[in-house]
Amino acid sequence: QVQLVESGGGLVQAGGSLRLSCAASGSIFSIIDMGWYRQAPGKQRELVANLLRGSGDSTNYADSVKGRFTISRDNAKNTVVLQMNSLKPEDTAVYYCNAIGKGGSSWWGQGTQVTVSS
Repeated sequence: QVQLVESGGGLVQAGGSLRLSCAASGSIFSIIDMGWYRQAPGKQRELVANLLRGSGDSTNYADSVKGRFTISRDNAKNTVVLQMNSLKPEDTAVYYCNAIGKGGSSWWGQGTQVTVSS
């Protein structure tokens, strides 16, 4: 079992920055991929960015965040970080950390609120 705990959300003005962290614990040796998703009110949860360890830590980003967000992993701290710059009101959502394990297991964090004011 894997536990994920997010931190770093909050309220920021448009154009500002936030840094989200996701700390993994438990059976971390089973984690293959990690990523961030978000869900805005009335919308489906969507992928923001992910790191694919099976592909040499390649990264994928949603088109809407390319050039503004950066995902990275600190293996020593079992943490994945989402650096968010040039934030827009449409980035407002609950952000969730996700981990994918061997055999297709999937774990989610509890979510952290990001609110961008105009």
